Amino acid sequence: MMAVNLTPPVIMKMANLVWFGLVGFGVLLLLARVPAWAQQSSPAASGLQISASVSNGNTNNGDSINNDEPPMLTPPVVSGQSYPVATASQERSNYLRGGVTFATAYSDNVLGAVDSAPVSDVSYSVWPTIALDETTTRLHWTLNYAPGFTFYQRISARNEADENAGINFQYRLSPHVTFSAADSFQKSSSVFNQPDLASAGAVNGGTEAANFSVIAPLADRLGNIGNVGMTYQFAANAMIGAGGNFSNLHYPNQTEVPGLFDSESQGGSGFYSYRVANGNYLGATYQYQRLLAFPTLGENETQTQAVLFFYSFNRTPGLTVSLFAGPQHSDTVQSGTVPSSVVQSVSVPPLEGWTPAAGASLSWQGRLTNVAFSCTHIIASSGGLAGAVKTDSATAALRQQMTRTFSGSVSGFYAQNDVLDAVVLGGSNGHTISATASLQQQVGQNLNVQAGYTRLHQDYSGVAVLAAHPDTNREFISISYQFSKALGR
Repeated sequence: MMAVNLTPPVIMKMANLVWFGLVGFGVLLLLARVPAWAQQSSPAASGLQISASVSNGNTNNGDSINNDEPPMLTPPVVSGQSYPVATASQERSNYLRGGVTFATAYSDNVLGAVDSAPVSDVSYSVWPTIALDETTTRLHWTLNYAPGFTFYQRISARNEADENAGINFQYRLSPHVTFSAADSFQKSSSVFNQPDLASAGAVNGGTEAANFSVIAPLADRLGNIGNVGMTYQFAANAMIGAGGNFSNLHYPNQTEVPGLFDSESQGGSGFYSYRVANGNYLGATYQYQRLLAFPTLGENETQTQAVLFFYSFNRTPGLTVSLFAGPQHSDTVQSGTVPSSVVQSVSVPPLEGWTPAAGASLSWQGRLTNVAFSCTHIIASSGGLAGAVKTDSATAALRQQMTRTFSGSVSGFYAQNDVLDAVVLGGSNGHTISATASLQQQVGQNLNVQAGYTRLHQDYSGVAVLAAHPDTNREFISISYQFSKALGR
């Protein structure tokens, strides 16, 4: 489990993260040579800041930009950002944080064997962590990195080296233009293996989030998600923007996941947003996606185009509500060899068509309570199945600070995935249900203890690794030691 087969697809996926890192490093070098602006901008809650207060302008027609108007926010449907997990009282910026996390977990399904009973085991993990968050008059950027090692008590062949890394930055190029980019990378044999064991299932209000809803209980996997965008607030209440995104899912050892396959997605979008009044936004976005899956028989490619109309309400900090709906067109092409018996025995349905796309999201961030919810009906990447899917999904998360040092969180996720070309590619339709509950106790300034439980149920009759043993139960305990240093003080 410790070795990684550096095949060309793996190298390309790792290169994505390196590329984003080099871009971020280059931007930071550039910023070091540019004097800071006189006015100060503060990032919006939930990480959706896109523009700072802008310089003087006329106010004759109500559309010119002036200092009295607060900056507009990028609508959740196009921002590509996840809603925050921490409550408002816990959020911090301008810090350097490091530490180490020790965790142990018991799982009743660590092998997911196809022809035998599932095997249970206890794992032990250690993650050194480092995080940097800095805000200036023009830039807000964060960097997180947590390498790790996991050891199994009974099945030493499952021992692994983990990687968790992420970078996110927003840079105000001018009083009217903001550039943003983000990338996250994870290498692990378990999607549950993270330094923050209750952080899985992040809630996103957009339509372009990667579909990782089909979960192999324990298998080597590489996951990479990135996005880049630029917004231009050309009037006090009007904004346009454009962006691109990608995601990769790769299983280095295909024999561990019979019935699941590698997948990729790339996409681009453009939007127009108009602020009506008091945090109410109306707008439209055009989105294009190229969704690739690599089943045994060849390559499945689906291209989608959608025109979505959206409404968002933002009260910063605090409440964000977003709705979107519109038509989405898909065109699927299957390359490679399709068994003649399949084609001759069934009537292959059309691979091109229209479907309605719709969704809603809500985030409320209080001093002690954080609630986030989203639901979507869209065409999305395969998530490991044989082709792009029509998915109905819902995600919810609740975090409550009960006392100054004691908190609890609950999160849940549901997804129904129906492969667009299921007749040709095989009947791998199904659904995933997952829920996690955890408690956290802060001990002193630097020590945090967390305990929780995760329940996972999946029903995919056409996926061999999941069909025999669809359920996984996992209990975990972690102890984290962290230190932080304020920057600029």
